[in-house]
Amino acid sequence: MSTFATIDDLPADSRVLVRLDLNSPIEDGKPQDNRRFERHAETVRELAEAGHRVVCLAHQGRPGRDDFTTLAGHADILGDHVGRAVGFVDDTYGEEALAAIDALDAGEILLVENTRMCDDELPEESPEEKAETAFVRTLAGHVDAYVNDAYSAAHRKHASLVGFPLVLPSYAGRVMETEYEANTAIATREFDGPVTMVVGGTKATDVIGVMDALDDRVDRFLLGGVAGELFLRAAGHPVGHDLEGMELFDEQWERNRELIESVLDERGDAIRLATDLAYEAEDGGRAEVAVEDIDEKRDAYLDVGSATVADYEPPIRESDAVFVKGALGVFEDERFADGTVGVLDAIAETDCFSVVGGGDTSRAIEMYGLDEDDFSHVSIAGGAYIRALTGEPLPAVEALEAAANR
Repeated sequence: MSTFATIDDLPADSRVLVRLDLNSPIEDGKPQDNRRFERHAETVRELAEAGHRVVCLAHQGRPGRDDFTTLAGHADILGDHVGRAVGFVDDTYGEEALAAIDALDAGEILLVENTRMCDDELPEESPEEKAETAFVRTLAGHVDAYVNDAYSAAHRKHASLVGFPLVLPSYAGRVMETEYEANTAIATREFDGPVTMVVGGTKATDVIGVMDALDDRVDRFLLGGVAGELFLRAAGHPVGHDLEGMELFDEQWERNRELIESVLDERGDAIRLATDLAYEAEDGGRAEVAVEDIDEKRDAYLDVGSATVADYEPPIRESDAVFVKGALGVFEDERFADGTVGVLDAIAETDCFSVVGGGDTSRAIEMYGLDEDDFSHVSIAGGAYIRALTGEPLPAVEALEAAANR
């Protein structure tokens, strides 16, 4: 387990800088409420109720993208979840921000402007370089401690994530603590029974790397989504390639073909592929076709079929642990949610250790009325979850560990 300090170790009456990940979908210029606000509010509320002066850092989008915008609206949503006012200042570490930070009273909360509006934030550099930036040095002079709660951004080497632990006493927030523990369980825990991983989504490159890295930790893989089609292609079926107007399969196939074929050859007995696939029928409804009956790909396959769901349920119910990375279909469309929801239902009904990872997949739990308490952990992380599963280092976690060991 990790050796970082947590907010249980934070000295009383601290002025504390708290890094959150409030990155959200933006619609009509406004941030949309989501699970991240709810989760991070637990840490912020606990700090405020303990009498700390709480200064929140967060990002939104990237420069040049449509979702790169102010955090003014984020402060209101965060405040609703915390249950007390969250002030906002249109500045990150200039005179206006510093004055607002210095003026905080015990229990008050302030959110400063988007960290990615600062030139020092984004370039991926070493913690030592980030610690010397004006951004880090200036803010560090006005607070007593740093808390990193942004596990979902922990794979980044940005100033607000890795710079402060070199210059301030540093601690993990509740999201960082719980996400790290759950997402590293596949590498650190011993399970008595079979371990199953459900693999899907559109970013096949990521999940294929996970499958390769975890071949000795996972007993069976259940595939769907883009990765599932690519494995079917490797197994000789005429699927897993792009139709006109699509850009999902061919580039990822070329990049991963050798690895896919190698994994299939070496671990084929542990890999279960879809036996049927779903697509949009001419009347707009859901249609299904058996994989063995496909002689040519004419339609986009948008979900695994009902026979596949039935095929995947028994190994899930027999498992001691189930990890999910990626949806099995386009669950945002109710017609093509059967695969994703069917698998999640089976996991929810099984008394096993379960982690549902990735923001998109976890969203299906809320959309289709499943109870989050039926899962051991529902992760709000994407890239960091992939890193944790494959055992790759998370720079922000390493920075917290280094701070605790100094």
